[in-house]
Amino acid sequence: PPAADFAHKMRLTPFRRAASHGYGTRQHYQVLLERLRAYKQHDTRSLTAAEKILAAHSADPSQKITRGSYSHFHPDRVALQDASAQTAILQFLLTGKPASAVPTSVHCDHLIVGSKDGSQADLEKAVANNREVFDFLQSSSERFGLAFWGPGSGIIHQIVLENYAAPGTMMLGCDSHTPNAGGLGGIAIGVGGADAVDVMAGLPWELQVPKMIGVELKGELSEWCSAKDVILNLAGQLTVSGGTGHIIEYFGEGVDKLSCTGMATICNMGAEIGATTSIFPLTDMHTEYLNATGRGDIAQAATDLRTELLTADSGCEYDQHLTLDLGTLEPTLNGPFSPDNATSLSTFSSKARENDWPLPLSAALIGSCTNSSYQDLTRCANLVQQALDNGLHAKVPFFITPGSEQILQTCRRDGILDVFEQAGGTILANACGPCIGQWDRSEMPVGVPNSILTSFNRNFAGRNDGNRDTHNFLCSPELVTAMAFAGTLEYNPVTDPLPLSNGGEFRFQPPTGDRLPKDGFKRPDTIPSANPSANPDADIRVAPDSTRLQLLEPFPAWDGQNRLGLRVLIKMAGKCTTDNISAAGPWLKYKGHLENIAQNTLITATNAEHAELNSVRNHLVPEETYGTIPDVAAAYRDAGVSWVVIGDENYGEGSAREHAAMQPRFLGGVAVICRSFARIHETNLKKQGMLPLTFVNKSDYDLVSSDCIVDLLGLDQLASGSQVELKVHHPDGSHDSVPLKHTLSEMQLEWLRAGSALNSIAAQAKA
Repeated sequence: PPAADFAHKMRLTPFRRAASHGYGTRQHYQVLLERLRAYKQHDTRSLTAAEKILAAHSADPSQKITRGSYSHFHPDRVALQDASAQTAILQFLLTGKPASAVPTSVHCDHLIVGSKDGSQADLEKAVANNREVFDFLQSSSERFGLAFWGPGSGIIHQIVLENYAAPGTMMLGCDSHTPNAGGLGGIAIGVGGADAVDVMAGLPWELQVPKMIGVELKGELSEWCSAKDVILNLAGQLTVSGGTGHIIEYFGEGVDKLSCTGMATICNMGAEIGATTSIFPLTDMHTEYLNATGRGDIAQAATDLRTELLTADSGCEYDQHLTLDLGTLEPTLNGPFSPDNATSLSTFSSKARENDWPLPLSAALIGSCTNSSYQDLTRCANLVQQALDNGLHAKVPFFITPGSEQILQTCRRDGILDVFEQAGGTILANACGPCIGQWDRSEMPVGVPNSILTSFNRNFAGRNDGNRDTHNFLCSPELVTAMAFAGTLEYNPVTDPLPLSNGGEFRFQPPTGDRLPKDGFKRPDTIPSANPSANPDADIRVAPDSTRLQLLEPFPAWDGQNRLGLRVLIKMAGKCTTDNISAAGPWLKYKGHLENIAQNTLITATNAEHAELNSVRNHLVPEETYGTIPDVAAAYRDAGVSWVVIGDENYGEGSAREHAAMQPRFLGGVAVICRSFARIHETNLKKQGMLPLTFVNKSDYDLVSSDCIVDLLGLDQLASGSQVELKVHHPDGSHDSVPLKHTLSEMQLEWLRAGSALNSIAAQAKA
C-alpha cells in the first residue's frame, strides 16, 4: 500500500491504542502476551527470547518475522541524549506533530567536559557554556511532553536502566550503546535521530530482522574477573564486525551468576562487535534490581510471564552458537585503537613490550555508561581501601565517573567516594566526559605517545583526548583501579606485589563488593514526571544568528535518474569510524548546527592516495591543488558537482552518529561505496537520502582511485534487490564497469525518492 495509507493503518492498530494502558504495567504486559499469542498462531517455530519480544511488538502480527527480511515494529519508548537530541528534535519540529506518540526522555550527558577540577566546577562550566542548547532541549521537552533530565542527572544508559528499562519491552535510543538496557531483558536498539522521529511521530519503525547469535554461558567468573571480561573476550573472538546484522542472545547456567548491572555491561559493549542489540532472559537478578529501583510491580508482572514471553523456547535455533566457560576466563585488556584487540592479563606486559606500547601509565579512568554501577564502584573501592590501608596512593591521575545522580548520592552516603578521594582520585560529573572525548587534558600535549587504562567501551585513535598517540586499553574497572597504584602496564595485580615505603611488599586480594546498596538507593531530590504532558504553548526559540542551533532545511528530492559525472571526494584506507566521519569532543557543541558541524566532515579519515589526514585534491582547479575535505566538498557542491566517497570494510562503525550521514549529504554527497557497512550508519545514510552501496566483489575497491570520475547506472530502475553499475572513468581514458549492491527496502526507496525519510514523513503529515 502507499506509504501514507500504511502509516495511517499502523497508527490505528490495537498496539498503538494499548499505549494508554501504561508502559511496563501489568496491562501492558498482557497486551504484549496477547500479541505474541496471536503471532504464534501462524508461526509455530520455537522462538528465541528476542524473537518473542519482536513478535509482541510487530506492527502486523499476522505477518511472519523472517531473519534477514524487513519488518515493521512499534517500539514502546525512545531515549535521546543531548548531542543527538538536538537534531532529532529539530527534525521532529518539521513533522508538525504536537507531541511524541510514545514515552520519550532527553538526557543531558554529552556536553559536560571532564577535567582535573572535578564534578562541581565542570558542571558549572558546562551549564554556562551550553545554556542555549540546554534551554532549547528543556523547552522542546515541555512542548512535546518529553521527560527532561538536566545536566548532572546522569548518563542516559544508567538512567534508562534505573528508571525505564523493563523485561520484554522494546525501545530505541539515539546512541549506539542503547543496548545497555538489554541487561534488563528488553530489546533496546541504537539508531539515528530520523529513526527516533519515526517512532515519536507514531509511525511504524522498519528493521531488517537480525540473525541470532546464541552465546551459552557456563560456570562462574573467577574472583578477579567481572562481566566486562565476558564481552572483552567475546569481542576478541567476533571482531568489530562479527555481530553485524545479529542479535546476541545469552543463555545457560552461567547467566544466573551475573548481576543485572553486569548483564548491562555485556549488552552495552555488544555495540563494539556490531550487534544490533544484545539480550538476556529474565533471571532473579532482574527482579532483584527492579525491586531495588522501586519497580516491584514490573518485577512481579514480568515474573508471571517469565516462561511464555521472557525466555527462549526449548529447541529454538540460533544462526551461530558460541560457548563461554566463565570459569576459564582471564582478566582481559583490549586495545589500543580497536575494542576487539584482546589480550589476556597474563600475557599483556610481554605484548606491550613487543609492540613498543608506552609502558608508563599516564591516567586511569573508571565509570562511563559501561561500568558505573554500584557494584562496579564498591568493588573498586574495596581495592582502593586495601591500598590505603598499606599507605599507598594512586601513582597517576585517577578519575571516577558515577553513572547517575542516584549512584553518586548513594555512593557518597555510603562513604565509597570518600575512599577514592583519599587515594587521590577525582570525582567527575555524572556524564559521558572523557569516554566520548569530553576531556580537558591540557597537561598531556598532543603528539606525545602515552598509555591510559579505562573501563570505557571504545578506544579509537584520538577518541578520548584528541591525541591520536594516546593508547587506550579497555578493561574492567577493577583492573584499572589496581593498576593505577602501579603506574605501569607491566604490572599484574593478580600475581605481582607492590613495594611499600618500609621495604615490605603488598599484594591485592581479589576485589569484593555489593550488587546493590544494603540501605537501598538514595533517590535524587528531583526527577522528571514519568508521564509529562505536552504544552503546546511552550516557547521554542532558535536565534537566526546562533552558532549552536540552526533550523533544518529539507534536502532536495531525487529525480529518479542515473547519476553521471560524479567526483570521488576521497578514497579511504582502513578503518573509518563515525568518529572519523564526524568527530566528537569539542565538535559536540555544534551538534544542533548542521552548517558548522559539517566543517569536521571526514577530517580524520585516512586518504588512500597519500595516507594524510584532511587533504584531498580539488579537481575544479586546473593545477594539482589540495584542500581540506570539508572545503573541497563544499566547493564541488557549490559548483553543481555531486560526489561519492569510497570506503573500506565496516564503514561507519562506532557511534550512532546521525551527523556522519547528514554532513556528507549537506555538502553535496550522493553515495558512499564501500566493501561493507556498519548497521546504524548504513541506515542513517538511507534516512538522509544518500545511497549506501557495496562492492559485489570486494576486490573491485582497488579499481577506483580518487582521480577517477564515476557514473552510477541502473538508478533509473532502482528497486529492492536490484543491482547498480559503477562505471569508472580513469584519467587515461580507460574505464571499468563494477557491479554494486544495496539493501534498500521499498519503504527506504521512498525515502530516497523524497530526498530523505523526514521529507517522506512531512509529506505524509500533510496528506
